[in-house]
Amino acid sequence: MAEVRPDEVSAILRKQLSGFERDVDIYDVGTVLQVGDGIARVYGLSKVMASELVEFPHDVFGMVLNVEEDNVGCVLFGESSFVKEGDIVKRTKRVASMPVGEQMLGRVITPLGEPVDGKGPIKTEKYLPLERKALGVLQRQPVKEPLQTGLKAVDAMIPIGRGQRELIIGDRQTGKTAVALDAIINQKYTHTEKAKAEGVKPVFCIYVAIGQKGSTMAQVVAKLEEFGAMEYTTVIQATASDPAPLQFIAPYAGATLGEFFRDSGRHALVIYDDLSKHAQAYRQMSLLLRRPPGREAYPGDVFYLHSRLLERASKLNDDLGGGSLTALPVIETQAGDVSAYIPTNVISITDGQIYLESSLFNSGIRPAINVGISVSRVGGNAQIKALRKVAGRLRLDLAQFRELEAFAKFGSDLDKATQQQLLRGSRLVELLKQNQYVPMAIEKQIVGLFAGTNGYLDPVRLDDVQRFERELLEYIEMKYPDIYTTISGTKDLSEQTTTKLHDILKEFSGKFRATGIAS
Repeated sequence: MAEVRPDEVSAILRKQLSGFERDVDIYDVGTVLQVGDGIARVYGLSKVMASELVEFPHDVFGMVLNVEEDNVGCVLFGESSFVKEGDIVKRTKRVASMPVGEQMLGRVITPLGEPVDGKGPIKTEKYLPLERKALGVLQRQPVKEPLQTGLKAVDAMIPIGRGQRELIIGDRQTGKTAVALDAIINQKYTHTEKAKAEGVKPVFCIYVAIGQKGSTMAQVVAKLEEFGAMEYTTVIQATASDPAPLQFIAPYAGATLGEFFRDSGRHALVIYDDLSKHAQAYRQMSLLLRRPPGREAYPGDVFYLHSRLLERASKLNDDLGGGSLTALPVIETQAGDVSAYIPTNVISITDGQIYLESSLFNSGIRPAINVGISVSRVGGNAQIKALRKVAGRLRLDLAQFRELEAFAKFGSDLDKATQQQLLRGSRLVELLKQNQYVPMAIEKQIVGLFAGTNGYLDPVRLDDVQRFERELLEYIEMKYPDIYTTISGTKDLSEQTTTKLHDILKEFSGKFRATGIAS
């Protein structure tokens, strides 16, 4: 994948500023006092705005971050070796912006909007500022429309609604990015004719990679292309080799593009992967700008850094078009420490978290979601009625199973009720396992969970649970496809559908046991 060199960044910004009128007066010009490590201190520029782009010699651009009494602190988007002490700096009178439009879909771009996928230039007319004040309460409405990820464990127990902010948190290598990518791939169904007929509006996706390796990004894009997800997705990347200022503005660029879709009455999903590296890039810039360090050397406004970003996610009211921007920020923990500084900050900003645990991942439970600590503060409001009816007992059953499982290790004499709970829980855990890149349609999730919560998996051997589910879904698709049509159409489980499902499951269970495979 092509990369933008630091000296090319200036050309990108130059293109954004073409045709922009600039009447230079004495207050619009400054002098470089000091430069180094991607930071420049400038004397003058007394009328400059915070976050404004400023122009240095040799086509290097910077962004104003510190506005002090006698100087201005700028972060440089180009090569700082081109800037020397005493150089003249000019205002552009334009805050840092990025191009937006449908043309961005299917492309891999930098946070400044320049393509790096080798597919040619992107022709867009509209520019929006990277930083924007979040809309107020009166412009919003409650989150009530589901955003389905295709993951049984998430959609059933930690439902996400359109306009929600749900944190994905866990140690490295626990499948955080996998959950986010599955959510993107699952949005493919929202772009089908079937979804249109059911009144489901399409969701446009933005994946923001902050501080990731270039090779990892190439794999992510290849996977999204393989599953046909790039048609409705934009990838914004600021890789580990990019300067800290580009990593700093990357998530704001994602929010800006998401707001373009939201404000035009459409739905967008933005993934920030990950905000731990974003905070580190900001810390680097802040310390170089001589801002006083606080806890763990992060600046005091690091909470505001993420809160102003995540507050931009919302569900707009009907007067503004009813569009939504859903945010899935990712945070990496060290040795499962969710009480560290940045994790606690982001947990307190978001509407719930999906907590992925190393021990569960290593024991083969994937997605490795810890049900006890994971929560969605929107909850059942973001679920269709059919799933709410089926999954209501699921969380409780699993929580009881986890508690009993730990207790059962200390003794073998268990009463029948406890043995039954352990049996049911182990089957449900097995049922919720799901491979990567195979998101499941909601009606199939409901049928599988219905079988699990109603005890049809209890007599099935643990090793055969997933095969039971797979064959059951195929059996219904061949013999009773109207079940799926009814559930996806009505989004509810009527008494008639429930009775019919019980009859089908009894019929299928008899055949499954007759093969002699189930115990």
